[in-house]
Amino acid sequence: MPKAYWIGRIDVNDPDAYKQYVAANAKAFGKYGARFLVRGGKAETREGSSRARNVVIEFKDYETARACYDSPEYREAMKLRENASAGDLIIVEGYDGPQPGA
Repeated sequence: MPKAYWIGRIDVNDPDAYKQYVAANAKAFGKYGARFLVRGGKAETREGSSRARNVVIEFKDYETARACYDSPEYREAMKLRENASAGDLIIVEGYDGPQPGA
């Protein structure tokens, strides 16, 4: 079963309030086994639009990624994020099929 990912692109407009969201989301992420693969860092937009911050979070599967987002723990954390930032978030299933050249 392929893993799944949250891919978030965020513009933070209230850094202090956003820190509260980051502290609060740890409860849901810990419960659902989330693992950060990308959390800020250098980024370069080559095509399309961008936001200031990028995040990729790995989950064991698609159902777990959705369950985390829908959890009461994450819903509480989300309330802290709503006024502190603007962003886009998708949940996507990973790919574990053949690779080019393999």
